Amino acid sequence: MKLPAPLHVINEGLAFLLEVAALVVLACWGWQSVENMAVRLVLAVAAPLSAAVLWGLFASPKARIPVPLMVVLGVKVLVFGAAVAALYAIGRHGWATVFAIVIAVNTALATLDRNALMHQEA
Repeated sequence: MKLPAPLHVINEGLAFLLEVAALVVLACWGWQSVENMAVRLVLAVAAPLSAAVLWGLFASPKARIPVPLMVVLGVKVLVFGAAVAALYAIGRHGWATVFAIVIAVNTALATLDRNALMHQEA
């Protein structure tokens, strides 16, 4: 299923916003998850940094290491799943549910669009 051009642009923009939101959520989780200030700081930096590095290596449109689509989707599940779990862990259960649904729809549309484009080029 190829998305119409305006919907494609909107979906890609939403994907970027979801990726940034996942990093923010992971930082918030790191800050709120422990009492010790030093550990808080380490987690607030390390959690989103780890996710960003993993994403940049395997899942971004300009990934450093090209991998099959299933690996890209696996990385997305890992990063976005961690963000959803982090939201749930800090008590934002409704937001976690909404975030998970929006991510699932966005990723499904992007995957269908990408597959249609690949078949069109072949």
